[in-house]
Amino acid sequence: MRLHFRRPAREEPEINLIAFIDVLLVILIFLMLTTTYSKFTEMQLRLPTADVDAQRDYPKEVIVAVSSDGNYSVNRNPLEGRSVEAVVAGLLQAAKAGKDTVVIISADASARHQSVVTVMEAARRAGLTQITFATQSSAQAGGR
Repeated sequence: MRLHFRRPAREEPEINLIAFIDVLLVILIFLMLTTTYSKFTEMQLRLPTADVDAQRDYPKEVIVAVSSDGNYSVNRNPLEGRSVEAVVAGLLQAAKAGKDTVVIISADASARHQSVVTVMEAARRAGLTQITFATQSSAQAGGR
């Protein structure tokens, strides 16, 4: 008595694409729902308003103006030189509040970048770490 066993036919393995696509769609939906989108193109600013007739005299502010030709003035007092040391001397003389003084850099739109960097370096050497920049709105610029 001889038994004949037949080998079963080998089936080729198949990749089930439908299940693969379902998994990818679930991952895509998950990523779309959990991703947050931020707007970095806009910056909301509220600039203070000033009365032209009343002159501000805050001891914690020092306004450094930089002209288009590279001259400096500290609190409307022109400085003699254009060096960092001249600006440091002007800042130290005008900084009545000491280390709490805020340096406001008001540079002309066509001033050189190096002129503004010089003011920042002078503020660092004078020990004044709070620096801000003065700007004007486009409505004010258009009215000139």
